[in-house]
Amino acid sequence: MIRTAGGHRKLPIKGVLEFLRESGHTLVEPELLGLPATVGQGAGTVRRAKERLKEALIQGDETIARQIIFDLYLSKNRISEICDNVIASVFHEIGDLWDCGEVEVYEERLSCGICLRILNELRNSIPTVPPKGPIAIGGTLDGDPYELQTTMVELVLRDNRWNATSLGNSLPFSTLEVAIKKMKPQLLWLSVSFVRNQEAFLEETKKLFRTATENNTAFVVGGQALTDQLRKKMNYNSFCDTLQHLESFAATIHHNA
Repeated sequence: MIRTAGGHRKLPIKGVLEFLRESGHTLVEPELLGLPATVGQGAGTVRRAKERLKEALIQGDETIARQIIFDLYLSKNRISEICDNVIASVFHEIGDLWDCGEVEVYEERLSCGICLRILNELRNSIPTVPPKGPIAIGGTLDGDPYELQTTMVELVLRDNRWNATSLGNSLPFSTLEVAIKKMKPQLLWLSVSFVRNQEAFLEETKKLFRTATENNTAFVVGGQALTDQLRKKMNYNSFCDTLQHLESFAATIHHNA
């Protein structure tokens, strides 16, 4: 509870959701919090959620998609698990359907937009990060338009009490170097779904790693474009192929911060 300037008691929505999540109480009127009326009434199991979320996203049903994700969250599933085992898995399946011509381009783009809005809403629902917590920044590189993965990275780190900020997508290497020097993060992440030119990419990541090292910043990479062959030529502190791996690595830095 907080008090307003007029002395009234006020319950922040994130505080209510945190209480419900920890106590296991049922949310009787979710719409009062701006959530779908059926939130809190589902089973919240990962296995059922995957298929339901895929159907909802392809159909463009944002209300059902929000209900599924918030049900999982209120059922005490970690955000890293929701992102890895449900959201990322669902988009992998949607990508396969797109390749086979069973899903249209607009349906895939619409699904991404819906999911991004839900993740941003979930970001505002998790407990506030301590102002003096460790700092993390990251994003995608020039020519890489995929926002979903870097948004999930930010959310998972914030759920682990990091002051994490996604700087966005399609970022030049030069601006990331400036961001490291100005923001002094303990962690820099790169989500790499597309590499325009491998030689240029390797040269620039070496420079970025050097800048990160000079500023005591851990350089973490991940993404489907980082093949085993490419990674062998790279410099980085950790490669994380899941958000749960990132969560584990970040915990070692946070512990020492």
